[in-house]
Amino acid sequence: MATTEKSILNRLYIVAGCLFIFAFVVAFKLMDIQFVEGDYYKELAEDRTYRNFKIPANRGNLYDSNGSLLATSVPKYDIRFDAVTVSDKDFEEHIGPLSEKLSEALGGNASYYSQKIRAARANRQRYLLITKNLGYADYIKFRNFPMFKLGAYKGGLIVEQRTVREHPLGKMGERTVGYERKDSDGYFTRVGLEGAFGNYLRGTDGRRLKQKIAKGQWKPISDNNEVEPRDGYDVISTIDVNIQDIAHHALLKQLENFEAEHGTVVVMETATGEIKAMSNLGRTKEGTYFEKRNYAVYESHEPGSTFKLMAMVAALEDKIVDTAQVVDTENGVVRYYGRAVRDSHHGGYGKISAAKAFEVSSNTAFTKMITEGYKTNPSKFVDRLYAMGLNKKIGLDINGEGQPKIPHPDDKNWNGLSLPWMAFGYGVSLTPLQTLTFYNAIANNGEMVKPRFIKEVKEWDKTIVKVEKEVINPSICSPETARKVRKMMENTVKRGTAANIYTPNFSMAGKTGTCQVEYWIEPGRYIASFSGYFPAEDPKYSCIVVIHKPNKRKGYYGNIVAAPVFKSIAQKIYTDTPIMDELPSLEVENEDVEADFKKYYSKIQNEKILMPDVTGMPAMDAISLLENLGFKVNFRGKGKVKSQSVAAGREISQNQELNIKLELS
Repeated sequence: MATTEKSILNRLYIVAGCLFIFAFVVAFKLMDIQFVEGDYYKELAEDRTYRNFKIPANRGNLYDSNGSLLATSVPKYDIRFDAVTVSDKDFEEHIGPLSEKLSEALGGNASYYSQKIRAARANRQRYLLITKNLGYADYIKFRNFPMFKLGAYKGGLIVEQRTVREHPLGKMGERTVGYERKDSDGYFTRVGLEGAFGNYLRGTDGRRLKQKIAKGQWKPISDNNEVEPRDGYDVISTIDVNIQDIAHHALLKQLENFEAEHGTVVVMETATGEIKAMSNLGRTKEGTYFEKRNYAVYESHEPGSTFKLMAMVAALEDKIVDTAQVVDTENGVVRYYGRAVRDSHHGGYGKISAAKAFEVSSNTAFTKMITEGYKTNPSKFVDRLYAMGLNKKIGLDINGEGQPKIPHPDDKNWNGLSLPWMAFGYGVSLTPLQTLTFYNAIANNGEMVKPRFIKEVKEWDKTIVKVEKEVINPSICSPETARKVRKMMENTVKRGTAANIYTPNFSMAGKTGTCQVEYWIEPGRYIASFSGYFPAEDPKYSCIVVIHKPNKRKGYYGNIVAAPVFKSIAQKIYTDTPIMDELPSLEVENEDVEADFKKYYSKIQNEKILMPDVTGMPAMDAISLLENLGFKVNFRGKGKVKSQSVAAGREISQNQELNIKLELS
């Protein structure tokens, strides 16, 4: 008996000990929650009850230089249906009329929508998609459809609103306009103008505190936001939609004609550096073209003969050559270390001047001039190119600028072929926009300006940022050198390699380029280019056209493939936006003179007028005099006045009819 009581007592001690330990643990945890982890659980509770919701800021508009929209934000609406929340009575009453309205708005039979919605109700679907991407006007129409107009709970209407970016130009200039996107990890992808100037366009999101209520809904705590959203600024770009349209279609037509892989064209305002148009088109597998990549900005490649302008400027500045210097092109072939440099003209051009060598784009003449002029000091040639900024990026606002390449004698891979090959644009690399910037500087009498894409940033009518012209290099060469090469480029169009685009109606100047590409992989692929400006005598716009890998059977030279695009653009700009100086009116208003004239006119109206003697006067003089006196003159014959129906000296009145007889003397 004693043993049993002792066993029970031991069990009670164990239970009491466990209860004591449990009570201690609970007390410890309560102390820990209260004093150690209390703030965490308090924040967690508040987070589940209160939450700051983001209020997206409206993104600013992007305009062209004339105020036309390039990009804007618009609300879009998706309509969905909760098939469970609607009562049986309301569902049966409105399903027929709703199906009819959906059929009218979306097409298809009313029975299709009726069956679709009934199936959703049978399957208890609460998120049935009706339609997507509605504009505001269509959204208002849908929400007033039968059943939907009963609202979210009675009618099952679910509306999801989002803001999308629309580009009124569509696919034209798509890469130039660009975009700014943020992925799920918070990283941005920035392309074109939208990406470059997103800091102005995107604005600042606001915050609003809401409290969680029944059924997972959130209600604002007050009418005020915690942080008010600030809409993005509007950006006015330098693009001109009219010139963009001209450039896009001229490039597209030529790419299609020559079945080229891709191409680009850029139009720049000479004095300011404003980019007025930039089109980049790549070929799809189906043979169509679209804005694939921004080739003008990122694609650095061998320019070929358009680089002869840079070589000529360097040689003239260093006084290595002069325009009148005679060069023997031999038979159109010269060799360096066993490698041949050939002219496109079979048999060469004989002995020609340096200026003529530029006009006809003689590879042999250029490689001989540069090699012989700089062979003892090739660094002098390259340093001159560096001094003109050809080895550096421009520093564009748009992301992705390609790296230029101008090899130097100090480089490990410099060899005996480097200098002669550089003379006609091989072994070097530039982007189309970098090449155009140099050509634009020559058109601008040596002043190199930075290409720019925006004019100003505005908030309504208030200017926030005004973007001014930026000079990269005030003088890349002497005015004399600029004058000489400008004349050469003008003659290139008049009588040189680009004579096929010459017209007496308007003047152009430029340089053709034909460069063999990937010759170490597949021979016979080329890059055709043309860079220049217009009008030749007073440049307003500079332009570059680069077309990659045209169908060789149809043509591949720069003058055949690229130059006609340049001419088409120049011609349409001349036609649509004439470049002319307007003379001010020669009429000068003077109040005193005007008053005296009115006084004199009033006086002669009240005075008696005597008939003059017009016999013997030429017909035109007599008729003019009499009509100014107020006569209605009838005449017969020709020559001089022989007789008049009213005798000289007689009093006459206004609108009196007079007959005169004319006779040849």
